[in-house]
Amino acid sequence: MGEIKVSPDYNWFRSTVPLKKIIVDDDDSKIWSLYDAGPRNIRCPLIFLPPVSGTADVFFRQILALTGWGYRVIALQYPVYWDHLEFCDGFRKLLDHLQLDKVHLFGASLGGFLAQKFAEYTHKSPRVHSLILCNSFSDTSIFNQTWTANSFWLMPSFMLKKIVLGNFSSGPVDPMMADAIDFMVDRLESLGQSELASRLTLNCQNSYVEPHKIRDIPVTIMDVFDQSALSTEAKEEMYKLYPNARRAHLKTGGNFPYLCRSAEVNLYVQIHLLQFHGTKYAAIDPSMVSAEELEVQKGSLGISQEEQ
Repeated sequence: MGEIKVSPDYNWFRSTVPLKKIIVDDDDSKIWSLYDAGPRNIRCPLIFLPPVSGTADVFFRQILALTGWGYRVIALQYPVYWDHLEFCDGFRKLLDHLQLDKVHLFGASLGGFLAQKFAEYTHKSPRVHSLILCNSFSDTSIFNQTWTANSFWLMPSFMLKKIVLGNFSSGPVDPMMADAIDFMVDRLESLGQSELASRLTLNCQNSYVEPHKIRDIPVTIMDVFDQSALSTEAKEEMYKLYPNARRAHLKTGGNFPYLCRSAEVNLYVQIHLLQFHGTKYAAIDPSMVSAEELEVQKGSLGISQEEQ
């Protein structure tokens, strides 16, 4: 197996987009790893935040497609942070270092929760212009692990991996989903004990999103109708939290639609970002947007927000 790892697309991505390592904290061991691709003149790019098991390259299919269409895209991997405030402070410093005032965030699972927490953390001086939340959640208590969150740092690596793998689909899946799971297992194997323990701590530490602080941010909620680690209750809670959000539903895709249903995910990302074309918060190079498209976009802003 491991089809994705040896695919021409993945090898092309690894050979053309360099992985950068950046330190923004006083602690030199806290290293952000990121891929920054697309036109550098764009000051409000789309940033991808991975799930517990993911590394920055799990979004390689989004990076390849979106940069080809003229978008600036950054996919990153977190350093070891043990609480949400510490993460938010580090992420703010990273944006300062990259000289980015405002950004669009795409967060998958834990990445989506952290994206919401960062938007909440910076609500007085906003740094998040919009959110795409993929298979995400707004309250960590849904995992019923808040009581163990403080002991993850003690657990050996194999035990932490077992906890994460327990959320992966175990039933019958189609070949593309099977390849996506294989690739994510491989990415999981590349993470060290402290990386995994800190991410699981962030994922399960008692915390929830305060919606009144981020209600003015445009949101697209992306989720799948088939088996995923999220319960129906968690999805319903997200819809209630963001009643005006656009909804991007995928019939299938499991936990990792950005890998196994990338064409659909990329289309929904484009639809989400379309509303910012022609503004200073566009994530796309203006030369890649036609005048007709801008006119159509201005006309369609009055159309219903919900993407069914």
